[in-house]
Order: sequence, then structure tokens, then C-alpha cells
Amino acid sequence: MKPLPPAFLDRMQSLLGGEYADFLACYDQSPNIGLRVNLLKLTASEFSRISPFELTPVPWTAEGFRLTSDEQPGKHPYHAAGLYYLQEPAAMAAADALGPQPGERVLDLAASPGGKTTHIASRMGNTGLLLANEIRTKRIPPLAANLERWGVRNTVITNEPPERLADRLPGFFDRVLVDAPCSGEGMFRKEPDVRAEWNAEGIAGYAARQRLILAFAARLVRPGGVLVYATCTFAPEENEAVVASFLDENRDFALDPGLPPLPGLSSARPEWVQAERSGPWAGAARIWPHLSPGEGHFIARLKRVGGDESPPVRRACLPVPPRSALEDFNAFITGHATLDITTLNLVQLGPFVYHLPPETPDLSGLRIPSPGWRLGEAKKGRFEPGHALAMALRVNEARLRLDLSADDSRVAAYLRGQPLDATLPDGWTLVTVDGFPLGWGKAVKGVLKNHYPSGLRLV
Repeated sequence: MKPLPPAFLDRMQSLLGGEYADFLACYDQSPNIGLRVNLLKLTASEFSRISPFELTPVPWTAEGFRLTSDEQPGKHPYHAAGLYYLQEPAAMAAADALGPQPGERVLDLAASPGGKTTHIASRMGNTGLLLANEIRTKRIPPLAANLERWGVRNTVITNEPPERLADRLPGFFDRVLVDAPCSGEGMFRKEPDVRAEWNAEGIAGYAARQRLILAFAARLVRPGGVLVYATCTFAPEENEAVVASFLDENRDFALDPGLPPLPGLSSARPEWVQAERSGPWAGAARIWPHLSPGEGHFIARLKRVGGDESPPVRRACLPVPPRSALEDFNAFITGHATLDITTLNLVQLGPFVYHLPPETPDLSGLRIPSPGWRLGEAKKGRFEPGHALAMALRVNEARLRLDLSADDSRVAAYLRGQPLDATLPDGWTLVTVDGFPLGWGKAVKGVLKNHYPSGLRLV
């Protein structure tokens, strides 16, 4: 393993003083492995009762846990069923600081691979609008896959730089999260390869980029709305200094002392950058690996306290399915699910049918990899259900099911893409594990043909 950079150690010793020995000693310990429960599918207490793993609660997130065993949770069927997300514990604090509420308009400005996005989605309860934006096109597929596995119904994915969104949607969002690109010092224990990429000279470049992104993000927040800035670095130039500069340039924002009192978080350190401000720094916090069960993180919760209301934004208007496709879709739902079709805002792009969240604004001219909940594909004379439809169903919403237990050998066979023997009526069937959807199969003469996506199959 590459050693910690000497320049990094010298700086941390200078900053931490008497804390430095404890800070350095934590790098001899294993990193924390975190698991966050999907509240769209079950409660934290319900998961605790069925969990095959030994769990220790994360202090700042009610649905977060640390794993204290050597299990491999990414290979368990519950992971494929979307019951949890494997996320470093400190990274869970950002969504708690953001505090998303059901029915709101929320933006995750740098969303991939979806850890914080899925956390926000859980708190929103599939209501309102969650816009998940990712500027790097190659990172869209893992984001989409994680949102699909999570079972979200209210999320639109965009692929745009922040300035394009700010120009199109000024003052539109109740809450905006900026999980900023950074030097990654807080990940040195969890991801040792990051050590090799780090250099002290790069910090100034990250800070300049962060200030720019934060300036665009501010334009997207409505008056009275919340903006959360988060990094996974210790560098004060990227943390307190960026926030201080932002507040100097944006007088309609202030640090929000309403940052939830999350146990395990430590105070921000504005004195490290000589940030002289009249107000308190109660809206900012740090997470230290030697003081808490997480890696290094910084969080600042900012509130827009002034500014004018933005004019109303026109709603999105996308093509609706043609009559034949709509009839095929309705016939499928009537025969296979108990969804209330009247609550679905159906649109069709190419062959794919989506539920467009009703709060979606006009995004014409922007890159939209996913305009909502992808229900399936309209084919000639029939509707073929998609994996996202299966994963967002409650078990009692599916009329035809093959219910398997986690220790049933057919679960592993299904996740490998193999057909299953099953005495079922011919047609589409939802395969579940302990009552939670895994995906679709299609029964034909006593054999369940496998429709689990090929890209997700176990090797």
C-alpha cells in the first residue's frame, strides 16, 4: 500500500497539533464499511430483524449501520433486491443535513454513482421531484442502475454542466446538494489508490472549481431554500475557505444554524483559514476518522435568506404513448399489477414508456438520459415490462409472483440468469426474495424464462 504523502502528514500535524497522534493512528485500522437501509422498501427496524449481518448503528443516520463482520453484503440477494446501499458511513450525513421532505423539488447536482441520491429518494417517499444530475456521461449508467435497484418513481436524470441547469431553472428547487469534486483526502484509508493521485499543488485547483460550482448551485435555490455543500477532504482551502468566499459573494445566503444536531459530527475550523465572519459557524461540521465511525467529510448547510421569487417554470411536455401502446400498457397493468393507472403521468420516448414526475419542469434542449420511472417497452401488439417497474413494485402490487426465500437455491440461479422450474400460469411473473422484488420472469409451460437484466447477472 502506498504510504501517506509526507506533505499531507506535515500539514495535518500543523493543523491538528495535539490531536495528530490519534489521527495518524487511525490509519492502522480498517476503514468503516457502511450499509444504509432503503426506506422505500422497509424500515430500519424491519431490516434489523431480517439482516444476515451483524450491525452497529451509525450515530448520525437513523437508517445507517456499520458492518462489523467479514460478510460480503454486495453478494447477498437482499442487495440485488435493493434493500440497502453500501455506503461509507460519513457519506450518509450529507442527506441528513439536506433534510429533504416529501413533495419537495430537490436537486443532486453531482449525483453518480447514486449513494446520496438514493438516500434523498428514501426520505422523499417517491413524492415530489428529485432531479439527479451528472455531468460525466460515462457515469450515468451506474447512477441509473442504482436508482432502478432502489425502486424510485419520482426521479429524472439529467446530464448537464451546472451552469446550463442554473440558466434554465433559476430559483426552482427547495433543496440542492453539491457533493463537490475534491482532493479526496478523507478517502485515504478507504481507497489507498487516491493517495497516489494526491498532490498539494492540486488543492488550489479543486478549490477554484468548487467555488464556481457552488456559485451556479446557488442560482438554483429558491428563496428560503437550502443548499448543502459537502466534500470528502480535510483541506480547509476546499472547505471553510470555499464557504467563506461563497458567503462573501452571496449576501442572500447564510450558514444555517438549523443544521440537524447530528451526533458524531465535529465543529468546523474557520480559524484554519482566518475566516472572519460576524455570524456563527453552527451550520458547518466536520467528520474525523479518529473521532467517529466514518472517514473524512465536511458539510455546510446554507440557507437562501433573501432574493426575489423566480417566475413560474413551464411544466415538461413530452410525447404521450400512442393509443395502441397505451392500450397494451393498460392491459398489462390490469392483468399483472394493482397500480392505479390514473396516477401515472405516461410519456413515451422511442420505444420506452415512462412515468414522468408531475413536478418535472420543461427540460427541452437538455440531455435527459431518463425522464422518470421507466415502466417498460412498447412493442408491436404488446407491452414488455422493464426491470425498473419490477423493482419499484410493492409485493402486494403484483398479481402473479414466484415467492422464494433467501436460502432457496433458485434465487442464486435466477440472479445468474438461469430459467427456473415453476408451476405457474403462463405469462409475466414477479420473482421475489422474502417478499421483495428481484425482477421479472415469464412462465411458459412450467418453465420460468429469466428476464433478469444481463448486465446485472452474477458470474
